[in-house]
Amino acid sequence: MAEAAIADHGLIGDLQTAALVSTDGSVDWFCCPRFDSPSVFGALLDDERGGHLRVQPAGRDYESKQMYFPDTAVLVTRFLTETGAGEVVDFMPPSGPEPTGNHRLVRMLRCVRGRMSFEVDIAPRFDYGRRAHRTELTEHGAVFSTDALTLTLHAVREPGDARLAQARVDEGDVHLSIDLTAGDVRGVVLESGADGPPREIRLAEFQRLFDHTVAFWHSWLTGSTYTGRWREAVERSAITLKLMTYAPTGGLVAAPTTSLPEQVGGERNWDYRYTWVRDASFSVRALLRLGFTEEAAQFAAWMYDRVTERVGGEGGPLNIMYRIDGSSDLTEEALEHWSGYRGSRPVRIGNEAADQLQLDIYGEALDSIFLADERALPVGHRGWVAICEVLDWLAAHWDQPEEGIWETRGGRQDFTYGRLMSWVAFDRGLRLAVTHGRPAAVDRWTQARDAIYNQIMTKGWNAERRAFVQHYASDVLDASLLKMPGVGFISPLDPMWADTLRAMDDELVTDSLVHRYDPEASPDGLRGSEGTFSLCSFLYVDALARTGRLDDARLAFEKMLTYANHVGLFSEEIALTGEQIGNFPQAFTHLALIDAAITLDQAIDRAARR
Repeated sequence: MAEAAIADHGLIGDLQTAALVSTDGSVDWFCCPRFDSPSVFGALLDDERGGHLRVQPAGRDYESKQMYFPDTAVLVTRFLTETGAGEVVDFMPPSGPEPTGNHRLVRMLRCVRGRMSFEVDIAPRFDYGRRAHRTELTEHGAVFSTDALTLTLHAVREPGDARLAQARVDEGDVHLSIDLTAGDVRGVVLESGADGPPREIRLAEFQRLFDHTVAFWHSWLTGSTYTGRWREAVERSAITLKLMTYAPTGGLVAAPTTSLPEQVGGERNWDYRYTWVRDASFSVRALLRLGFTEEAAQFAAWMYDRVTERVGGEGGPLNIMYRIDGSSDLTEEALEHWSGYRGSRPVRIGNEAADQLQLDIYGEALDSIFLADERALPVGHRGWVAICEVLDWLAAHWDQPEEGIWETRGGRQDFTYGRLMSWVAFDRGLRLAVTHGRPAAVDRWTQARDAIYNQIMTKGWNAERRAFVQHYASDVLDASLLKMPGVGFISPLDPMWADTLRAMDDELVTDSLVHRYDPEASPDGLRGSEGTFSLCSFLYVDALARTGRLDDARLAFEKMLTYANHVGLFSEEIALTGEQIGNFPQAFTHLALIDAAITLDQAIDRAARR
């Protein structure tokens, strides 16, 4: 049986880990106890050997639909059959700010019309399917255990219900049926780190868990100040970013998945369950623009900790990515026993790109700190000392080849984007020093900033292409440079920028969808092709809006929204067929959507006032 399509999933989570639930009622991806822990359910990467927790109507003859309970991360999968209609309501009650091994995945089964029999299959595959488990069935549930992790299944029912002991165990998996008529509610709760054996959960407690989770998300979303034209898409993106934020540290994972391919059947399959300095820094910008200052402050504290640790080695004070707790061991390996999503191998865990030199991260980090400072989240003394150390290091190292934002594995180059963001780092550092009268190597930073500007204008600009190019040794265009006007490096009305944007229109853009670059023209050390990057498509909207091409920007934005899945989520890329590919959902895409919506809203409003 083929893996369910990437886009046929919704995301639930408790702010320390997350799960993907398919439109056919299957939990196809769940890592426990953290985002970057080994998987327990991995059917998304190998339907036969990955494991799942599946709830479906008996007989498999049904139509299904999926939605979020309004303004929450509670997912509702609805089943329609000839005998009745039913729902599976999935959620994870939010965990607290302290790391915990206790997590609950709640599956509420409800018959809303007629009658319905649900079949429930619990088939865990611990440690990416590499660790065998023991199963014990009791009258109130079941226990699945290994030496490293135990999952406890609690049954939800009322007095007089058939005992769960009537369920059957087959090779360590548990199978049971639940018969319901209109108005009945039953379900299961899968819990890690339970403090006792399986217990019977009554409906009143079940309802309290639901009410508490709904109230949490409603309360959190009231912090949003966005009142623009695309409120539903923006707020869904904000909730998605929150779901991918590790509450104990504020670290944001790039995606909750690993090895979902950039080309089905290809080798561009990477582990995104870590915190990239770049992605998380951009998320601070997006969340601040929405009014969520608490998340921005927490990540700023996480960033200060990383800088003061000074573990970067060759790459300087910062690594490009970390585990969500701030540790830096991301050793990459392949899971040879898994087939991969629809045959896309290898399936990788860990990420050796962590050792790359990517100079742009310093600009993104300083930009987020600068924006936080502007919004009453000032930098303290310890933070300022760390910033000075970063910029002093960068002043001595910015002018060298690197791997770049796209983490190519074809060798280092003088990437224009890396230079651009190094310019941003010095510009923001100088502004902070002047605004607050802080001690700083102002002359050195100014010299570096000006040297970078002049270098980009001479070496990054290709006179024959009449465009800024990917790196100094090429004439290849690169969508990352869509950030140039947004960070203030160049006026959006400058003729050099207008020419660059037109060149991208002709070469990288296809019906609102934007390629990162042409891998055939700029070899990146990997085989195969890739789809358009949704992140780049939203950067394109932002750039169009800043340039004053508002009709083009609005049309491109509206088109991009049609590529979201049924519950408003975006993966990393869009294939030629319109299929979502790459890790899912991707934080970078959702934060770019937020930025593009706000920029476009503001531009339209300014034009209307004029």
